[in-house]
Amino acid sequence: MSIKNNYLGDLIYFIIALLIFLLIYSLITYKKYKNIDILVDSLEDMSKGNLDKRIEINSKGDIGEVATNINNIVSQLKNLTIEERKAQQTKTDLITNVSHDLRTPLTSIIGYLNLIEEDKYKDEVELRYYTNIAYEKAQNLNILINDLFELTKMQNRTMNFDKIEINLVELISQIVSQFGIELRQANMECRIDFKSDKIMINADPVKLVRAFENLITNAMRYGKDGKFIDVKVKTEESMVIVQVINYGDPIPLVDLPYIFDRFYRVEKSRNTYGGGSGLGLAITKNIIERHDGSILATSDNNATMFQVKLPCNIESF
Repeated sequence: MSIKNNYLGDLIYFIIALLIFLLIYSLITYKKYKNIDILVDSLEDMSKGNLDKRIEINSKGDIGEVATNINNIVSQLKNLTIEERKAQQTKTDLITNVSHDLRTPLTSIIGYLNLIEEDKYKDEVELRYYTNIAYEKAQNLNILINDLFELTKMQNRTMNFDKIEINLVELISQIVSQFGIELRQANMECRIDFKSDKIMINADPVKLVRAFENLITNAMRYGKDGKFIDVKVKTEESMVIVQVINYGDPIPLVDLPYIFDRFYRVEKSRNTYGGGSGLGLAITKNIIERHDGSILATSDNNATMFQVKLPCNIESF
């Protein structure tokens, strides 16, 4: 009788243990298959282009790891898609702007040459006037094409930079002096403030001249009403800081973040004053960055400042 009772007791314990095991297994299996259902449903949404969808699975097992990896892949895919759209929009904007800026001078050239071709001028004076306008428009077109090629080469890093040790203070002094006639014609004065007469940097002088010429030309173009241009050079730790400041109308805050973009112009200046290509500041930014430097612009009702930072030889001052 005792043996029979022991057997019955063991059997009951076994059945209870089996039921508990089956219950636990069912719970685990249910949760696992529920997670699989969530995974499948989420993947279906993602496959339809919903890249904002995320798989919400609270599991530290294999399924949780798979869900995390899929979320990371989709996040990267979304970022790539956004970048691709931006790149495509940039290409579209570039084509639109290039077409506009090429068509404008070309239309004028064709128009005036057509007047000459059809002898629609009163005398030689008017003929020379038409010829001169066509010539100036052709020069503007040449500037635009050359600037476009130059910027493209720099951005693709196919343009060589021949860097040597140069005295930046001396270089900027020469650049300012070369604008003497243009400043007088514009009824403007360029004031210089150099904290040192010798600051050595490793740079391509030809490219750097182009960059600072662009900044001074820009200051003359849009700061004419302010009468003065200030060019300041100082050092800060291992950097040389060059500031080109004008006192004309401020750049609107809405335009300020985009002024270094290709072809971007403040709307009121869309007439390409002075034969500008709309690429000057973009070229300047690329030149400065190729010298491991940086450039920024600030503008308010008091002044507009372009500030350039370049690494310099701290032993030179």
